[in-house]
Amino acid sequence: MQLSALSRPVPMRPAASRWQQIWRQAIRDPGELLARLGLEPAALGVSDAALQQFALRVPEGFVARMRHGDPLDPLLRQVLPIDEEMRQVEGFSFDAVGDGAAKKATGVIQKYRGRALLVATGSCAINCRYCFRRHFDYGAENAAKGGWQEAVQAIAADPDIDEVILSGGDPLSLATHKLAELTDALRQVPHLRRLRIHSRLPIVLPERVDDELVAWLDGLPWPLAIVVHANHANEFDADVDTAMARLRTTGAHLLNQAVLLRGVNDSVQALQDLSERSFAAGVLPYYLHQLDRVEGVAHFEVDDARAKALVAGLTARLSGYLVPKLVRELPGDPSKRPV
Repeated sequence: MQLSALSRPVPMRPAASRWQQIWRQAIRDPGELLARLGLEPAALGVSDAALQQFALRVPEGFVARMRHGDPLDPLLRQVLPIDEEMRQVEGFSFDAVGDGAAKKATGVIQKYRGRALLVATGSCAINCRYCFRRHFDYGAENAAKGGWQEAVQAIAADPDIDEVILSGGDPLSLATHKLAELTDALRQVPHLRRLRIHSRLPIVLPERVDDELVAWLDGLPWPLAIVVHANHANEFDADVDTAMARLRTTGAHLLNQAVLLRGVNDSVQALQDLSERSFAAGVLPYYLHQLDRVEGVAHFEVDDARAKALVAGLTARLSGYLVPKLVRELPGDPSKRPV
C-alpha cells in the first residue's frame, strides 16, 4: 500500500553538531558586543549603514579573546561596523581582485596556471570588515549548486589543473558530510594531485575541528595544505592550539596568511608576536597580504613604503622561515605579486 504525502514519514534532520550550535549563538548586534566589552557604541562610530551593507557576526569564543574596556582592541577592530566603511575612496571597487573575470564555471575561479579555486559556500563564522568578497554574489556563484556537478566537471575537463583550493565564504562552514560529497566527486579527477583548504574557522571557531572533520581529512587521498587566517597573536588561545594539534594529526601542512591592517597589526612587534605565536601553535607563516582594495575597507590600508619597512624590521628580528611573504593580488597577474 502506498503512503499518502501526509502520512509519509518526514526524514529527520541530523542533530546539530556542537560547533554548529556555537556558531548559531554568534553575536550579531554591535550594541551587545560592545556591552560585553564595557564600551559605548557612539564613542566608536558604530554605523547602522555599514551594518546593513555587511552584517556583524562574531562567535562568542572570539569575543572572549578581546580586551575588556579597550576601544582599540585589534580583534574588535576587525569585526566592528563603523562610519569609515561608508566613505567613498577612489581606487576601491566591488571586485578588487578580478574574481568575475576569472570565472571558469559556476563557483569555480581560475587565475593561476594549474590551480582552480572552488567557492564552496558563501557562509562564514565571522564577518571580517576588510573581507575582499564582502560584495560577492554568493547566491549566483556557489559551486555546491547541483551537487557540485558543474564545478567538478569544469575541473575534470582541464588536465592542467592539478590543485584545487576550497574557499568561500569559508568551506569549513559546510557540514562535513557535504564536504565529503565534494571530495568523493573530486576523487574521480585523475589529474588532481593536491588539495588546499583556506579557512578561518579553526581560528575563530576551533570547535569546528571535531572528530568527524579530522576523520574526513585523514581519509583524503591527496597531499593536503590547510591555510588558516589569523591577523594578530591574540587570536590564538588554548582552544586554537588544540584545534591546530588535531589538524596536524591528519598529516596536513598548516600555513597562516594574514592581512596587513592599520590599527590591527601594523607594527613590527605585532607582526613578530603573530609569527612566533602562530609557529608555537604549529602553523608556519605564509603570506602577509597588502589589503585588497574593495569598497568599504580603505581605513585599514597601510601604504607600501610602511609595509616594506615593517617587513624589513621583522626580517631583522626573526629567522627567515618566520617571515611571511609580503604580497598583493592584482587582477590579471599570473601569481601573487611580491611587494
